[in-house]
Amino acid sequence: MRSEIVVDHEYSDDAAVVKTQAGRDLVLTADVIAPLVDDPDAFGAIAAANSLSDVWAMGGEPRFALNLVFFPDDQLPLDVLDAILAAGARVCAEAGVAVVGGHSVRDAEVKFGLSVTGDVAPGELWSNRGALPGQTLVLTKALGTGVIGQAIKKGVASPEATAAAIASMTTLNQSAARIGHRHGVTAATDVTGFGLLGHLRNIVRGSNVMATIELAALPLLPDALVHLRAKLCPAGSKANRAHVAPDTAWATGAPFAPEPNDGDDSELELLASLACDAQTSGGLLLCVPAATAAACVADLRAAGLPAAAIGTLAARTGGASIVLR
Repeated sequence: MRSEIVVDHEYSDDAAVVKTQAGRDLVLTADVIAPLVDDPDAFGAIAAANSLSDVWAMGGEPRFALNLVFFPDDQLPLDVLDAILAAGARVCAEAGVAVVGGHSVRDAEVKFGLSVTGDVAPGELWSNRGALPGQTLVLTKALGTGVIGQAIKKGVASPEATAAAIASMTTLNQSAARIGHRHGVTAATDVTGFGLLGHLRNIVRGSNVMATIELAALPLLPDALVHLRAKLCPAGSKANRAHVAPDTAWATGAPFAPEPNDGDDSELELLASLACDAQTSGGLLLCVPAATAAACVADLRAAGLPAAAIGTLAARTGGASIVLR
């Protein structure tokens, strides 16, 4: 490894971190997504918030962004592209991030995101290697954007559920990160495509700890359980469950099945599947000292976030690294 590389892809962190001469290290990331919603303004805002989140998940602050856009200009009017870019710029301005350029590609499918450069003080870096036994796991946003996205595509999502999902996905993780710093967070990740358990798996693997998740404590978007019970589960969420199953077990000692048992629509089983739901622009999963966890949750809720303490970390003892209760 080159000496200036602080964090790379070895433990699946949310962004790379490299040393500079200015006393703060650079945080580098890029993310591009396809539309979850038909409205170009909402899509542009969701994609921008999603891209910026990786820097906050590393404990840093985003500073500059480049647009990355894929667009079928032979099929859609350019005012759609204008709306996407304008929404992205608006979200970046809200975050104090300057959009300094970008790149466009003619493509059959619309996609949009950002390449983001931020910075972090060396002592404030959060990586997947920084979690400690005895800490509390705090989740800052509700789960269910994957399931709600499926319901939107099928035309069965209620206006209320759609609005709640869009509001969640366009909420920046900036305040959550700043609150986390005030309460001594040592590691974090943003909950996105790998789902809660997939991103948690990266933390327990990188930090050599184990986690217990209290499923009933998970904050959920409106109608997420309803649509999951109706089998509206994205393929990515199903793949996430299969991926984490070998490292996961129930608190009873029973293995965690790589796919739900036919006919088992118990609330615990549905909650376990939502813990694997592929999220877009999800919240931060913060590793918080137990002594400050309650105050951290209170401050997050005062900032308008549906945060909750959802589990604990312990020393690794063998067996499953993630236990569901």
